Amino acid sequence: MFKVLKSGKRKHKSWKRMITKVTFVGHGFTRKPPKYERFIRPTGLRMTKAHVTHPELKATFCLEIIGVKKNPNGQMYSQLGVVTKGTILEVNVSELGLVTPGGKVVWGKYAQVTNNPENDGCVNAVLLV
Repeated sequence: MFKVLKSGKRKHKSWKRMITKVTFVGHGFTRKPPKYERFIRPTGLRMTKAHVTHPELKATFCLEIIGVKKNPNGQMYSQLGVVTKGTILEVNVSELGLVTPGGKVVWGKYAQVTNNPENDGCVNAVLLV
C-alpha cells in the first residue's frame, strides 16, 4: 500500500508514505505543506465517482462518492480512504429519486465495490438495499 519517499532539503529530511492504491478524498481537499504531510495521495489515483448498479432496477448509474465507510483490509485503509474490492462506500443517490416510506428523499446510501479499481481505472459497485 505504501511506497516510501524522502523529501525536504532544509536540514530535516523526513520520510513520506506515498499511497499506491486508489483513494477517495473529499470535495475541496487540499494537501498540507510538504513539511507537515505524512501521507501522499497521487492525483491520478484519486477517485470521486463510482459506477453503481441498482440490483432491483438492473441499471447502472455514475454516482458521486460521499465517503469510505469501511474497508475490509483494515482500519488504516478506512481512515486513509483507500478503495479496494469489498470496500463499503457511501454514494450520493439524490438524482435517483429514492424515497423512504415516510416520504423523505434519500440522498446517501451504501454501496460495495465489486472490482479491483487499481487494475480497471474505475470504481464499480453494487448498491446495498
